[in-house]
Amino acid sequence: MSTAVLPAAPLVDTHVHLNYPDFAADLPQVAERWRQTGIRRLVHSCVTPAEFPQLQAIADQYPEVFLSVGLHPLEAGQWQPDLAEKITHLAASDERVVAIGETGLDFYKSNPADIERQKESFWAQIAIAQAQDLALIVHCREAAAATYAILKEAMATGGPVRAVMHCWSGSPEETRLFVELGCFISFSGIVTFKNAETVRRSALEVPLSQLLVETDCPFLAPTPFRGKRNEPAYVQRVAQTLAELLGIPPEKLAEETSQNAARLFRLPLP
Repeated sequence: MSTAVLPAAPLVDTHVHLNYPDFAADLPQVAERWRQTGIRRLVHSCVTPAEFPQLQAIADQYPEVFLSVGLHPLEAGQWQPDLAEKITHLAASDERVVAIGETGLDFYKSNPADIERQKESFWAQIAIAQAQDLALIVHCREAAAATYAILKEAMATGGPVRAVMHCWSGSPEETRLFVELGCFISFSGIVTFKNAETVRRSALEVPLSQLLVETDCPFLAPTPFRGKRNEPAYVQRVAQTLAELLGIPPEKLAEETSQNAARLFRLPLP
């Protein structure tokens, strides 16, 4: 496989963190590469509400960037009920906000004392997404059963949730649960890793109508860039791997995942 960036195919990178210091020196060049490689829309995820002004500044500069606002589960130690009000206000304050999150549960890295706060934060952000009819970006690591239980109950009691399981690395059995719940499943560069056979088997469980692609940049650069800074242009590698895995043309994969992203996030596609 060549290490060159692939030629353009219209794609949506559904999860980026461009406000991180990794991009401070060369974001204009990074943007030029994503435009050259056909990335038409990007969804900028949010780790804490405090960083939201940074996200807005990036979207001001690059109009193809749309926003989320929320509190990451690994930041749940700072959760307070008034943060729900702040997230609600920020989401309503900017028409470029298309999602709440990223939220969810992380039992891999979390402080055990913060588990209940993670759950409280997750419940609150689901409710905001339901009330404002926004998508929900779900981070789930080593917490599939608990995440599924909360989402299922929230949908039963509070109404539909347009959710995406972002940077998905769960088992095929876990994948089927979230697919049956109606969630979109988004794959990152992990699917290209040599040791990620479980993730590739999980991708086979996802209907094309619920499939998304992302970079989660600056993390998890796909092969052959693994170990380097990730960037939106590299989502082409994720898409190529999934197309090969599913046995469909890359153009079909790009078209379907872009339309899925447009439905989930209600994005205007160019």
